[in-house]
Amino acid sequence: MKARVFTDWFAYVAVRVVICFIQAIRIETCHAMARVAAGLLNNVVRLRGAVIDDNLRNAFPDLTDAERRRIAHQMWEHLLLMVCEIAHAPRKIHRGNWRDHISFRGRRELVQCLIDPRPTVLVTGHFGNFELGGFITGLLGFPSFTVARTLDNPYLDRYINSFRGANGQFILPKSGSSAQVQAVLDSGGVLSLLGDQHAGPKGCWVDFLGRPASCHKAIALFPMTSGAPLLAAATTRRGAPMQFEISFLGVLDPAKSPSIASSVPSVTQWYNDRLGEAIRLVPEQYWWVHRRWKGTPPKRMLARRQAA
Repeated sequence: MKARVFTDWFAYVAVRVVICFIQAIRIETCHAMARVAAGLLNNVVRLRGAVIDDNLRNAFPDLTDAERRRIAHQMWEHLLLMVCEIAHAPRKIHRGNWRDHISFRGRRELVQCLIDPRPTVLVTGHFGNFELGGFITGLLGFPSFTVARTLDNPYLDRYINSFRGANGQFILPKSGSSAQVQAVLDSGGVLSLLGDQHAGPKGCWVDFLGRPASCHKAIALFPMTSGAPLLAAATTRRGAPMQFEISFLGVLDPAKSPSIASSVPSVTQWYNDRLGEAIRLVPEQYWWVHRRWKGTPPKRMLARRQAA
């Protein structure tokens, strides 16, 4: 037990030292370092290279080997720069200058959803700088409650959640928070979820980027049972570091689209289609490094795909 506590504390201190170093240098320098490190990870170490190439090959079958390698390199650069942007954001983005860093696509639709007296279920994915999405919306006066897995390291868990909660992004544990989630929905709050996490063999299987993927059924059940609009959104980088665009990808209102909101598969397919469309526009900002497509889908889904 004591060894585990020491290991967790040492890992926490190491992360804090790295974050302090990142915060001490210019974001442009961070970008240059991320570009170099991305080349090492992608071309020399080939970290998770087989997984990345397989994911890209299935999502974009028409790409050449060189094009897939280019996207993989850009993805690593994006992930490393994303960490640096998270470290810099609390000091660089505030209520007085947020317009210098943030633009909106579909601002009217986004605001209408967020000020709706009904609860809102916001779904995004491991795409763009999703961590800063909650930070920014909280900064602008729209607090949210995000369901996330509690980290095994309690020191890191508290540290990361302190960043998330700085502007009103409150974290609910993935396990044992059903009563808290219901309270958020009953009070008309914003519930934020990642919609591209593997849900195992018992999940809802739908097409995501042209390949069967298992999704958590709860994401669809929340709007179906509460009547809350399901808002799909993303926070992507606009070229330069610390320049972001918050995009409205679509909204599924059960009151206006009862046919789509009538079943878990149709709702699940709806938000996967919205995320997929956004990812195809800037594929280098998606986490191709994680095993999104795992397991074997039900035979009935395979039969439908073969018939199509």
